[in-house]
Amino acid sequence: MKKWMLVGIIMIIAMFLLAGCAAHSNTAVNVADAAGKTYGFWSGLWHGIISPVTFIISLFTKNVNLYEIHNNGNWYNFGFILGVMIIFGGSGSGVKRRRKPAQNEH
Repeated sequence: MKKWMLVGIIMIIAMFLLAGCAAHSNTAVNVADAAGKTYGFWSGLWHGIISPVTFIISLFTKNVNLYEIHNNGNWYNFGFILGVMIIFGGSGSGVKRRRKPAQNEH
């Protein structure tokens, strides 16, 4: 068996294995929860800001989730990602490089 055929077979197997990790659609979008509430942008922003704490709590309890599934769709998602970026510093300012001072040649 040639090397390129073996690589192709491995790639196809890897593709099928990774297909199981693909995101699925949320069937609870625009469906109210038990309290009759659908979460929007501001709730998404708040949930994104408190996500580090919520994540730690969710590891130890079954009553706390990181992400609210009863949301209004894209606006909740946008607020959530914006909140996560606010907390984790998504501005990119940490990537700035310092300029080295020019060395004088004598």
